[in-house]
Amino acid sequence: MNDLAPRRAERGRLAGRATRQRSAVMRVLDACTDFVSAQALHDRLAATDLPVGLATVYRTLRELERAGCVDVVRDGSGERRYRKRPDDGHRHYLICRACGGSRPVESQVVEEWAERTGRLSGYAAVEHIVELTGICTRCRTDPAEGGDA
Repeated sequence: MNDLAPRRAERGRLAGRATRQRSAVMRVLDACTDFVSAQALHDRLAATDLPVGLATVYRTLRELERAGCVDVVRDGSGERRYRKRPDDGHRHYLICRACGGSRPVESQVVEEWAERTGRLSGYAAVEHIVELTGICTRCRTDPAEGGDA
């Protein structure tokens, strides 16, 4: 079950409390094409006309996550990385362990399984995390893995 209605309402409340700093965080995050860490986002903000404190970046990312506005993955060291969530709901991604690049993957079967599992178990508001990692074609250097080198 895709429970987007409450999340859309939360997005509206988040936007209603917008400050210049929060708007700057959201604007820079919107410009990111891949997942980005809070520190990397902070570094990008430092180069703008409106620098934002690291605590504000973390606080804003937590609020965006709670509101369902970002997808979150963990990198190899366990650091959380963020990407703006499309309006049609969360996605699952295949993440390159070498460069951190990502691409969305078809995951309808996972969504159906999670919904069915929650329904059959009697649980409500079931959420799930699926992380797929590998080495992208650009980063592969081992001929045995199908790379060019």
